[in-house]
Amino acid sequence: LLSTSSNAENPTPIASELTIQDEVYDNIRYWEGRIIVASVASNLQRVQQVLDAAFRSDRKVVLTGQDFGRIIKTAMKLGKLKLPAEDLLITQKEMKKYSDEQLLILETGRMGEPIKALQKMANGSHRTLRIKEGDLVYITTTPTTAMETVVAKTEDIIYRAGGTVKQISDNFRVSGHANPNDLQLMLNMMKPKYFIPIQGEYRQLAAHVDLAQEVGIPMKNIFITARGDVLEYKKGEMIAAGAVPAENVMIDGIGVGDIGNIVLRDRKVLSEDGIFVAVVTINRREKKIISAPQITSRGFVYVKASRDLIRESGEIVEEIVEKHLHDEEFEWSKLKQDIRDRLSRFLFEQTKRRPVILPVIMESSQRNRNRK
Repeated sequence: LLSTSSNAENPTPIASELTIQDEVYDNIRYWEGRIIVASVASNLQRVQQVLDAAFRSDRKVVLTGQDFGRIIKTAMKLGKLKLPAEDLLITQKEMKKYSDEQLLILETGRMGEPIKALQKMANGSHRTLRIKEGDLVYITTTPTTAMETVVAKTEDIIYRAGGTVKQISDNFRVSGHANPNDLQLMLNMMKPKYFIPIQGEYRQLAAHVDLAQEVGIPMKNIFITARGDVLEYKKGEMIAAGAVPAENVMIDGIGVGDIGNIVLRDRKVLSEDGIFVAVVTINRREKKIISAPQITSRGFVYVKASRDLIRESGEIVEEIVEKHLHDEEFEWSKLKQDIRDRLSRFLFEQTKRRPVILPVIMESSQRNRNRK
């Protein structure tokens, strides 16, 4: 048995879907404007509740997205979903025939992500729909901890667009993941010989293991796996059979797997602190600087407003280059590294920021200069 563990350490009983049916109906029937309901396409029981509430409130339902439409048709064909009336569903083109108080838009978003779809509706980037003054946005999904900040920002955008937001009351929050009692019920019903807890952080997997041991599954028959681990079932026995490579593969444009940690780190620094370029031309034979250091900055400081910083940086570069030109052995790599180190310390002292520092050293001979 492979069983999800996301709620394995939460002892709070989870409400049944049936307990929120009346709340869904009350929120829908008393609103006088248009209603946009955000739900998850896979939660057919919630979708059924919304359809029933819309029918009882004399509203027509508009489904967004072809994927959701196919899910509804398949669910109806299998008997998992029932329309209260044949004319309940209408298309987006037919919305013009009805007033706002007669409409309910059921939004699930792409890949079951209704929150992102709501953001697009509110900021005007949705292909066909836009939240307007007087709309009620009813969020019937329970956001995970990781999504709470996103949901809060989405609510702000909706209010700015003129809409009103309601969520399911805390007393009626329904999780899509089983609590410890449900998990143990499943274990007792299935009575598996081998058990593998999945989907959750390690502490949640460990809590699920404790639940399995409480119902009599021996620890030797329980496997907590990491990404890439291989389990092999042979001759009635489950054994660990090594691991396979399962690291993240970065895709950048047409390149697959050619972006490493160093590139990602550089991009992160560039996006946060910018780049600082120092260009200087030298003549090694004559041991002198041909042109004074030219400093360019992008995304770090505004050059015209930071003349003193730029001037002092140029002086530091000039000092380092002069020193290396008069050394017995001239090393390009050491010169560039010294410039990076000194400038990095200086810029951090002055700005408390660390831009990417790119020293560009060009060599010129007196002969080439005379030709020019």
